[in-house]
Order: sequence, then C-alpha cells, then structure tokens
Amino acid sequence: MAHVAIVFFSGYGHTARQAEAVRVGAASVAGAQVSVLQIDSNGDLPEGGLDTLTSADAIIYGSPTYMGGPAWQFKKFADASSKPWFTQNWKNKLAAGFTNSASVNGDKYATINYFWTLAMQHSQLWIGTGLMPSNTKAHGPADVNWSAGFGGALAISPSDASPDEAPRAGDLETARLLGVRVAETAARLIA
Repeated sequence: MAHVAIVFFSGYGHTARQAEAVRVGAASVAGAQVSVLQIDSNGDLPEGGLDTLTSADAIIYGSPTYMGGPAWQFKKFADASSKPWFTQNWKNKLAAGFTNSASVNGDKYATINYFWTLAMQHSQLWIGTGLMPSNTKAHGPADVNWSAGFGGALAISPSDASPDEAPRAGDLETARLLGVRVAETAARLIA
C-alpha cells in the first residue's frame, strides 16, 4: 500500500482547497493511504508530522506563492526538515508540488522550483504533472492545466475571490490528477 503525505500551508483557504483536490486524487488510487499535514500560521507541523513524512513513500509539497516564492510558514517547515535531511530519511521518496496565487503568472514557477530544490536536497525523485496544456483559444480556466504547469500543479485564485470561488474547476482537476499520478507511481515503485 502506497503512503502519500501532503504537507502544505494555506493563508486564506485557496491552497487548502487545492490540497484537498490533491488528497482526493491520491486517495482514489486503490490501496493508497493519504496523510494531510497542514502547516499552521506559526509555520509548525502537527505533532508527529516529521515522523509521518518519514514513513511516507511520497511527499507532495504545497504553498501559496507570496512575493515570488513560498510563504514564510512553508520555509520554516523546510528549514526544520534539516534533521531528516542530515540522515537522508526522505531519500528516494517521490516528491511533487502545487501552488496558487492571484495573478496568472505571479511567479508561481519560482515556488515549484523551491519545492524541487528542497526535494533534491532530500535526494527525492520529482514527479511533474504529466499533463499537456490547454492552450488554444477555446480553452480557459475551466480546463485542465490551463496555466501549463509541467513541474507542478499551478492554480489561480483572483485576489477578490473567496475560497468557495477559487481555485476554479480546471485548477482543482489539475491538482486532483497530480495526486492520482503521484499515488499511482508510488504504488508501482513499492510493488
């Protein structure tokens, strides 16, 4: 049974909706166990969080993109991961990521790149979306991978949209499909 852990921070609830879509996707894979660890407003994991991540076969990172990178709360978690880094406890675990910001670009890829770098420091194996972009005139926010994220799932939540309004259906489906891909790949690797 593949164990997928999702560790994320959400400032306003938009990234939490994206995390839930990732969870739904990962949990839809037969036999997958999914743990969700939300980083709190102080940048701390729930009790036993590092142990949960160490026991997982895959870790999916998530944070809103603020000022061109992940939220400081996520960075605090990343710094705290130096103990498992030192002993390489996460070596060869799968890794993936998702992010959300108000702007169409908003430098979201810088956040995905931060996650990728963190995963490489932990000697993890990175999994991208594996999705083609929806990039014709006929496509829009309701379509899968409309924002063309290959390295990770990208979402757009306009600054005046509530978490009930955004991320939109296409971005949530993109996140769900990322969860499916990570769980399916983890299951194949441990089989």
